[in-house]
Amino acid sequence: MNLKQLSAFREVMLTGSVSEAARNLYRTQPAVSAMIASLEADIGFELFLRRGGRLHPVPEAHYLLEEANAILDRLDSTARTMRSVRDLEQGTLRVVSMPGPAVFLLPALISRFVGGREGIRVSLISRSSPQVQQLVSVQQYDVGLADVGLMDAGETALVSHDTERLECLCALPADDPLAKRQAVEAGDLDGKPMATLFAGHPTHVQTEAAFERAAADFNVRFETQYFIPLLTFVEQGLAYAIVDPLSAESYRLYRGGAQALVFRPFEPTIYLDASIVTPAHRPLSTLAQAFATILKDEIRRIEKAA
Repeated sequence: MNLKQLSAFREVMLTGSVSEAARNLYRTQPAVSAMIASLEADIGFELFLRRGGRLHPVPEAHYLLEEANAILDRLDSTARTMRSVRDLEQGTLRVVSMPGPAVFLLPALISRFVGGREGIRVSLISRSSPQVQQLVSVQQYDVGLADVGLMDAGETALVSHDTERLECLCALPADDPLAKRQAVEAGDLDGKPMATLFAGHPTHVQTEAAFERAAADFNVRFETQYFIPLLTFVEQGLAYAIVDPLSAESYRLYRGGAQALVFRPFEPTIYLDASIVTPAHRPLSTLAQAFATILKDEIRRIEKAA
């Protein structure tokens, strides 16, 4: 018994005619008759009585019709579902990110990605960069976004990294005299209060080295674990901060037109390596592949705009 036989049988039952069933199925009449005959041979009894050139279904045929409808309807439903998956209209996307982008940047990007496609469900959580890598490595999440400089090399074989090197920016109040500069140099911040990530973070190390080369006093007043909190200290006029472009974009999304800060290139360049993390030994779904692609495009757009 196969699906072609069941389709032919159902159409004959619904139309009461082999010739009409053949027209509806875009088959020849002999082909439909042959499928009915082969179905009868497979199940071991006749489904129709042939009288006066017409087919009369036996009682068992009505039972088989119920079964055929259930099977074929389920197949049609599966086909529709898979077309929806192919067309990115249905599916589940699981994203884990370092905290900064998870607050504003990724929700905005995900909103654009799923807009108008109600069949897509999304899970977004924030974790530290080492935890991002670990969760993706055990395949609990499809796509991760993490700071390469903080990740544990022990999980590297279990994940794939698509890394973008970002040039950090100097965050300062919009009314600060330095805001008129095209770029801010380490020497411009000599002795000025700084808000930085914790000592040991790659951006902290690079910034401290930049101040040393400029023979400038690196006056760290505030330290935090993540970039976004640094911007509050800058808004209050209490410090300057060196932040990555993703955090700067998150701030713009959050504040909209009421932005008390500006961002300027910092010299010498301070780098942050952001990585899109995916499982190394499990193919991504079409949905996850599409999201990883637009995430990479968005990171590149932000870096270029900065």
